[in-house]
Amino acid sequence: MSDTTDIPATITMFGAEWCGDCRRSKALLDGLGIDYEYIDLEKTADAADRAHAISGRTNIPVIVFPDGAHQVEPTNDELRAKLVELGRTPA
Repeated sequence: MSDTTDIPATITMFGAEWCGDCRRSKALLDGLGIDYEYIDLEKTADAADRAHAISGRTNIPVIVFPDGAHQVEPTNDELRAKLVELGRTPA
């Protein structure tokens, strides 16, 4: 049996208000009523470094899921498919 205590129960999204892809992903999550933590790269000192450490890229948004997976700049279809996979929204 694996220990999952270090895997967050919520979705975490690293983004910035000026980022169109971030606004689009936020709108999808909000529209589906998905609970998530939003970390603004411009308001949180180490957020950009944390997002880069997760994805290995400088692109945003970086969305981290409770199963440890992440997506970078996902399309709405990609994000929705992951939410369905996690059982967060119906197919």
